[in-house]
Amino acid sequence: MNFADLNTLRPDLAFIAHWVGERAHVLDVGCGDGAMLRYLESGKRCSGYGIEIADDKVLESTARGINVIQHDMEKGLGLFGDNTFDTVLCLNSLQMMQHVEGLLRDIVRVGHEAIVSFPNFAHWPHRVALLRGRMPVSRALPYQWYDTPNVRCATIYDFQELAVECGLEVLECVALADGKVVKFLPNLRGSMAVFRLRKKAPPAV
Repeated sequence: MNFADLNTLRPDLAFIAHWVGERAHVLDVGCGDGAMLRYLESGKRCSGYGIEIADDKVLESTARGINVIQHDMEKGLGLFGDNTFDTVLCLNSLQMMQHVEGLLRDIVRVGHEAIVSFPNFAHWPHRVALLRGRMPVSRALPYQWYDTPNVRCATIYDFQELAVECGLEVLECVALADGKVVKFLPNLRGSMAVFRLRKKAPPAV
């Protein structure tokens, strides 16, 4: 898979790929169909593994040639030691987790850096839907309230606060709309939030 293919398939992933270094060792937590790892391996000469629980997505990842481990992320990342990976990806998966804080701490434990993305619940169409008395349905949140796999709803500001509470350093934070960076009123106009994180260094003695 080349960059143009990834950009056509998922513009948000194409943007995020720029944050991953050449030849990085990568863990993709909730790797889905494996498209991101496939590009990183072929386009940026990265190595690594994907973690996925859904049977159909595991098969799709395997068909792409991805090293995928079928594992429930709610059980943590005890499979891996500290700082095993250069970058840990958790893209559009965090909102499906029951234990968000534990997972965040785990991904910065096993990786030097982490990149996290999730639908921004404060995006203006979501606000309009709520004002109309309806749960939002959009490209970022495509499910109806009764069949959604999402169990958490967060805004950019919410996640910034949680990162601080979890002892994480926010290296970069952007809002995306159709894969493009939103600079003006990002919490209102961005459909997806993307954070680059690492564990805060202990204070100097």
